[in-house]
Amino acid sequence: MKLSQARIEPLTESEWTDEQREVLEARYKEGVVYNVMGTLARHWEAAKKFNGWAFHVMGDSQTLAPRERELLILRIGWLCQAEYEWGQHVLFGRQAGLSDEEIARIKKGPDDPAWDPFDASLLRAADELHAEALISDATWAALGERYNTQQLMDVVFTVGQYNLVSMALNTFGVQLDKGVKGF
Repeated sequence: MKLSQARIEPLTESEWTDEQREVLEARYKEGVVYNVMGTLARHWEAAKKFNGWAFHVMGDSQTLAPRERELLILRIGWLCQAEYEWGQHVLFGRQAGLSDEEIARIKKGPDDPAWDPFDASLLRAADELHAEALISDATWAALGERYNTQQLMDVVFTVGQYNLVSMALNTFGVQLDKGVKGF
């Protein structure tokens, strides 16, 4: 973790407003509110707006296959050294079909020869967006061989969303949730 303790502590259940309780209980039916959501709840108006976009990127309106989305999220989380993001999305990545070996290789990046060429292009897109805020023509063309316009847009939206999330998590000092491993 970049910070060993939270700069902004997650809102506790005893601090929730009625509106927060309604939203958080509906969203987290299993009874556990992730530290990221508890922290964002400290700025409730922003959190409500943020969640609308976040649910596009992680939800049913997203045009990318879950496995491909998780490749992008894990790579940008690694590049940003966002340990909270990495730990949470290792779990989501496994659910989406990524193997532990693939998850470990995400850290090595797109030039690892074991990657399928398309998966390498996804990782490269995350690298290019992180470094240059632009996907190169070559990577765009490689992705465009399989992806339509909306999917290409969702590549950028996914990396951009999780770059923002990584910056927030690192800066706010959001600590790992119970039972979630970091790097």
